[in-house]
Order: sequence, then C-alpha cells, then structure tokens
Amino acid sequence: MTDHDVAQDPDERRLSTREAADRLGVKPETVYAYVSRGQLTSRREPGGRGSTFDAREVDALARRGGRREPSGAGSELAVRTGITLIDRDHCYFRGVDTSELAAHHSYEEVAEWLWTGEMRRGIRFTAPHDALTAARRAVDALPAHTGPMDRLQVAVIAAAAADPLRFDLSERAVLDTARTLIPTLVAALPRRAAGRSLAQGGAEEVGAGWAGDERAASGRAAGGLGAAEQAAPGQGAAGQGAPGQAAAELGTGGRGAAEPGAAEKPAPELGTEDGPLAPRLWSRLTSEPADPPSLRVLDAALVLLIDHDLAASTLAVRVAASARAHPYAIVSAGFGALDGALHGAASGLAHRMLLEVLDRGSAAAVVADHLRAGRRVPGLGHPLYPGEDPRARALFALLEDVPRARPALQAARDVITTTARHKEWHANVDLALAVLTVAAGMPAEAGETIFAVARTAGWIAHALEEYDEPPLRMRPSGQYSGPRPPQPLP
Repeated sequence: MTDHDVAQDPDERRLSTREAADRLGVKPETVYAYVSRGQLTSRREPGGRGSTFDAREVDALARRGGRREPSGAGSELAVRTGITLIDRDHCYFRGVDTSELAAHHSYEEVAEWLWTGEMRRGIRFTAPHDALTAARRAVDALPAHTGPMDRLQVAVIAAAAADPLRFDLSERAVLDTARTLIPTLVAALPRRAAGRSLAQGGAEEVGAGWAGDERAASGRAAGGLGAAEQAAPGQGAAGQGAPGQAAAELGTGGRGAAEPGAAEKPAPELGTEDGPLAPRLWSRLTSEPADPPSLRVLDAALVLLIDHDLAASTLAVRVAASARAHPYAIVSAGFGALDGALHGAASGLAHRMLLEVLDRGSAAAVVADHLRAGRRVPGLGHPLYPGEDPRARALFALLEDVPRARPALQAARDVITTTARHKEWHANVDLALAVLTVAAGMPAEAGETIFAVARTAGWIAHALEEYDEPPLRMRPSGQYSGPRPPQPLP
C-alpha cells in the first residue's frame, strides 16, 4: 500500500464525539467514560472545538462489545462472544446445534472442542493427586449437612491452594487447569448413601444428606486414587446391573459403538477416575445403579448445560477474567452467582414439584397451589425461547428410553398440559433435569450440581476468550443517584 493509499483510507479519519458515540451506540458522555478508563484515546485538533477519536480504535471497541443504550431503558452491557448463539428456539455452540453435539459426543469431548476447536474422540479428564487430596480434605471437614454447592465452592478453593502455577494465564496452562479441575470437583463430592427411590416404590425424596462418603481410609493412606475411588460394597461393576456396558458406550463418545479401527479397552468400573465423567458424577448424585440410557441422559445434560450465552454466572466469570483472575478464581465467581435462588437452584424447585405431583396423584392441584400463592410454575417458560427450550426437548427424547423415568415424565407432561389450558408455557431445561433427578432417586440439589459441573467448562471457554481482550474492560459506569455534594460531615 502506498502513502497515498493510506492517506485516502476512510478509517484513518478522525471522528467527532457524536460520531464515535453513534458508532458505539452510546451517549456522548459514555465516550468520555471510555477515555477515562483507558479504552479510548482522544485528541484535540489545533483550532478544533472538541476531541476527536481514531475511527479504527472506536470500531475495535465496538467489536469487543461497546455498551448499547436503548432509549429510556438505562444501559445494557453487550459483549462479543464466539461461543454460544441462541436463535429461533435453537442453541448453538460455535455454530453447531447443541442437541446434535449432545447426541453424538460426550461432555469431555465437547468441552475440549469448545476450548481448542479440536474434537478429540474418547478424551478423559483426570484429577491430579495433590489437588484431589486437598479438595477432599477440605470437603470432609465441612458439617455433615453441607449441601453440594458449598462443597464445590470449598473444593475449588482447596484445589487452587494446591496449585502453585495457578497464576499462569497462558492458554496451555489454563487448558491444563480446566482438564484437571472439573474431575477434581466431581471426585471431591462424597458418594451418595443408600436410600429409598422412586424406582423402589416411593415418591418421597431419597437420602438424608450428602454424608454417604464411601472412600476408604486405607486408600488415602496409600496415596493412590485407584484405591480411594473403589465403589462401595455392592456398588461396583458386579452390583450395578450393567455399568460396565454403560461406561463402554460413553467411552466412545457417549453414543453407540466405537469408531472403526478403535482399539477395544476394558470398560472402567462405575465411578473410577479413569472412565467417563458422567458415571463418576452419577455415583455422587445417587446410590441407585446406573444403566446405559440413564447415563446417556446425564451425559447429554452435561453437554447441553455447558453454556447459555451471558447468564448471570457467566457474566461474573467474564468480569473476573477481565481483572485477570486465575481459572480457579473465575470458577469461584461463577459458583457464587450460580448459588442464587434465581439461577442454579431453579431445577430443585421443579424436582420438588414433581415429587408433590407424584405424591398427590394430580398435577392440577399442585399447579393451582403455586398459582394461588402467586408463584410461577417451576420448570416452565424461558425468556430466551418463545417455544420449548431445545435443551428440554433433547433430554425429554432421551428420557423416553429410561423405563424408571416414566412416572416422573408423565408427571411433567401433566404439569405442562394443565398449565396449557390457560397459558402457553413451554417446558424448560429445569423440568427435564427434574425428571432425571426424581427418576434416579437423586436429591433436589442434584440438578444444581449437574448444572454447576457442566457450566464449569463454559466458564473456562469464556475466560479464555476474555483473557484475549484488553484487561479491565468490563467496567460499566455507575449512575450516581445519591445526595448532591457537598453534604455536611455526618
């Protein structure tokens, strides 16, 4: 390109404050806020009456996520991301339909692909000894009544403390952390104690808590994860019905037979640390034996819940990553937001509702009670989908192949049919998760646990994206509404 060409490049011209504001979709005063935060540079031309801005710099800020301000609606933070698109009752990860991903690939495969762009068939995530030992010790020190979200939050902090390299934010280091943190979180949860389930003829919630840890002290003393992770008596490969078969299916991407030419490997026992993540998580959620169709549903749920655009927890993660927090800290930020009653806990409400429908034998009475109390019916409706949540649609289809899910599935259908008489509310993923957790004899908190483990992979993907952006860009301006200064000293 010649000097003449550069001089004629329209992007080289300077923009006025008003022009910069128009390109960014913000008010003129917001442009100066960007300048004060170092996100834009301004220049006052000799003889000019105002500041000017480099057009390319303004366009780059707009591509990164300039702040859009709808008239009369305050401000909305828009962040450019190449991870998730929600469009016309479909959800896509990097342009691929999430339902298709869940039908053909395991959770670990999709997570790895989302992080690196490479689909590695049969990849497994393994917990390192030091991190897992620290996480388990911290979790074991908690009161017996402690819930799974508290345990996960403690586990991630303990794992961070055991990793002296956690402040390395290079892509390779962050990926290594991601591949080990997720299995550490799962393995740090205690195994479920035996209890009565729906499959055994009871509609009541099973299990008295999360204190059913079956890990052997001798395994810890030996320092080997294999011994520490052996299933409890009666819960190993011989006592689970067909866990070996289930693990084998999941080991080929979670669906069907292995690829041609793939070497056959002995199926790992349910819950061991060298197998797929879904069976490992299953043993932490229920004492019920796992069958292949149920594990397929759990693995699909993990895939479908990896990400969902900028939900509250994901925004918290990106803010932390913008401040260059390490991966453990950004996951902690996500857990903090997820723990809110309006975010991760929604599936627990749907779980309890289905149990009540099964107990009372009528969805109509349960729905009426919710509406009479001024509450929304759990598991119905989603602000991003005018129709049925595609994640729910995919899980319901898989649940059809799970015989023990039929009562809970019918209860969910009754709830949908009952509400459809007055308002067209469609099922969301929380209702589908509730069918799985009720049918498998899991506690109400199990849906939130599945959500948290699954979403960790999405948070890592967003952190990797945010680490490539200018630091501290996630800094909206406050609109002061207090008393005008100066005020007298209190």
